[in-house]
Amino acid sequence: MKKVLFILITTFLFPAVVMAYDKGLTHTKSFHSVKNTADRLEKALREKGVTIFARINHTDAAKSIGKILRPTELIIFGNPKVGTLLMQCKQTVGIDLPQKVLIWQDKLGQVWLTYNTPAYLVKRHGMKGCDKAIHNIDNILKEITKAATAK
Repeated sequence: MKKVLFILITTFLFPAVVMAYDKGLTHTKSFHSVKNTADRLEKALREKGVTIFARINHTDAAKSIGKILRPTELIIFGNPKVGTLLMQCKQTVGIDLPQKVLIWQDKLGQVWLTYNTPAYLVKRHGMKGCDKAIHNIDNILKEITKAATAK
């Protein structure tokens, strides 16, 4: 019920950025196409000095095998300094690094930006002692998400 209420309130009071949390994922509504959202995300990451390791167009991959997939792109990025710090707290978090953001279009044509919520990674891996780093990562993810998705 809280999730539904949160979505309704944010949809009507703050339409520029709608964030929903679902099983460790953060979903943010974008006002741009998948390609433009991904371009804007790359720009925001570069401005923060973050390394972009790959950009994967899942739609093109599907086409290559004769399948149809709504626009979907994945950007893999990170900062070895931060990632190493997290792995020093709990090495298994390396399975979730580098970080990824999925930009995708739903059945209704709405574009979303989705990523693993940092708090989920803490819980998943039982991380302790990295609270400041997790807080900083959460803030940066929110900042770059806003830059990529807002009007």
